[in-house]
Amino acid sequence: MTQHRFIMVTFPTQGHINPSLQLAKRLIHITGAHVTFVTSLSAHLRIGDSISTPSGLTFAPFSDGYDQGFRSADSTQHFMSELKRRGEQAITDLVVSSASEGHPYTCILCTLLLPWVAELARELNLPTAVVWIQPATVFDIYYYYFNGYKDLININTAANSDPSYAVEIPGLPLALKSRDLPSFIVATNPYSGALSLFEEQFEKLGQESRPIILVNTFDALEPEALKAIDKYNLIGIGPLMPSAFLDGKDPSDKSFGGDLFPKSKDSTYLEWLNSKPDESVVYVSFGSISVLSKIQMEEIAKGLLDSGRPFLWVIRENQKSGEGKEEKEDEELSCREELEELGMIVPWCNQVEVLSNPSLGCFVTHCGWNSSLESLVCGVPVVAFPQWTDQGTNAKLIEDMWKTGMRVAPNAEGVVVGEELKRCLDLVMGSEELRSNALKWKDLAREAVSEGGSSDNNLKAFLDDIGGGCLPA
Repeated sequence: MTQHRFIMVTFPTQGHINPSLQLAKRLIHITGAHVTFVTSLSAHLRIGDSISTPSGLTFAPFSDGYDQGFRSADSTQHFMSELKRRGEQAITDLVVSSASEGHPYTCILCTLLLPWVAELARELNLPTAVVWIQPATVFDIYYYYFNGYKDLININTAANSDPSYAVEIPGLPLALKSRDLPSFIVATNPYSGALSLFEEQFEKLGQESRPIILVNTFDALEPEALKAIDKYNLIGIGPLMPSAFLDGKDPSDKSFGGDLFPKSKDSTYLEWLNSKPDESVVYVSFGSISVLSKIQMEEIAKGLLDSGRPFLWVIRENQKSGEGKEEKEDEELSCREELEELGMIVPWCNQVEVLSNPSLGCFVTHCGWNSSLESLVCGVPVVAFPQWTDQGTNAKLIEDMWKTGMRVAPNAEGVVVGEELKRCLDLVMGSEELRSNALKWKDLAREAVSEGGSSDNNLKAFLDDIGGGCLPA
């Protein structure tokens, strides 16, 4: 078998680093490959010693000029152009030096939002593939938005449009209302810079002949979406999660190992979870980026208190508010003491460890794709509380396709009030159907990555194609 040597280039945020690291581990495990993990120095410095590096994985961080991290006052355009300019140089240097030492790289992989990497790979005459860290459904929606559906979607997602209108996307089984679409393509989207990044990504992909997209999903989860577009080769290789919680091939692989946030200084939250009855605890986390308003935080607190169930709530310290001010949102909560009598608040935790604890009864989640997959793999039903980007689509899939959760309904001001959160918690915690569906997907996810499962076979076939020179450079 060919001794593969991969360069894995990832955007420097938690949602990109976690699945990329997991794919790197899987490539090493399957073929004994060597993977060089490339991301910006700012992310690498924050990861620090949190990763136990498996044999075959090395890191080659580069400075993008933002070594202390990107701040809300910084220019996104400048950040992205420096990431590209300095990243291209770093990758070129790696490829040239490794070839001269007699250890040439065989493939370059990159996560989305880095469209320049594939172009660079072609210049360096190396095969390449995009690691798509959102569901295949979202890939399809973006593709059709940039290929004939933009006007239809814009007309029907404008501020004065009918919120009940649903768009039908070719090849997808669900009609999608405005709230179900990725927020960047909705007419009222304030983040035009983000949409242009996706547009550039699809422009570059359109220049290739049937490019390969390695999707963090699995065949049984999104059968139609993976086959909806003939001109792309979408390959389900997920879920990309630590082996100990998935296939058990590597029991020591218990975390992603790339946390950008300091965990709770002790593991008392695990002891606390272990002291609770099975399926009794509500876990609340909004991921690594979303920042909630003070009003929304207070309403969540009210809903949790009214629900009366023990809860574990992750509130990141020193979050950025929309105005760019540093603030500790947990200190603002008016009912902090009351909350801590009923539950526990931590700044960060090992999410897969928490979700796989028998005490977990429900996950209140922003529906980031990593969190959505982790809830499926751990068999935990969810209260879907989406914020932006792909999360509305993920919430739609959770509620209407996989039927493992219920989506909250915000009020006219866009706030989910405490009574609504309590209503959803009561329904989800009391639903045997949702729990049964969650356990069904847990089994199917494990089956996909097990020996001979769809994701296992798909990844091995991809590796064979690289080794046989079947992929275009």
